[in-house]
Amino acid sequence: MSSSVPKVRLAGGLEICRVLNGMWQVSGAHGTVNKTKAVEAMQAYVDAGLTTFDMADIYGPAEEIYGQFSNQLKSSGSAAPALQGLTKFVPRPGPMDRKVVEKALQRSMSRMQVDALDCVQ
Repeated sequence: MSSSVPKVRLAGGLEICRVLNGMWQVSGAHGTVNKTKAVEAMQAYVDAGLTTFDMADIYGPAEEIYGQFSNQLKSSGSAAPALQGLTKFVPRPGPMDRKVVEKALQRSMSRMQVDALDCVQ
């Protein structure tokens, strides 16, 4: 059963939950992460109406876990709510050009199993 979670519309039209599911906890900095259990645990948040997930390219397997969950949800055949995947691009210090940025965004899309990113910070 999904509760009513307040949402906000960002510039550009993206609607997200006012309360985000932060995924830094799966970065691995707090110990080994069981990806299967992490993917399974995400369902409880979505069932509660919390459909917006916040991650970063440096949060270990966070983008991959989101991608596995999103793909599993879409494949379930049931009427699944739309998810919003917010990620961050955290470049290493050094030369920056378009190729570096495009490669990083492509890597995030691949990990998240999406054709386009909802939001990049």
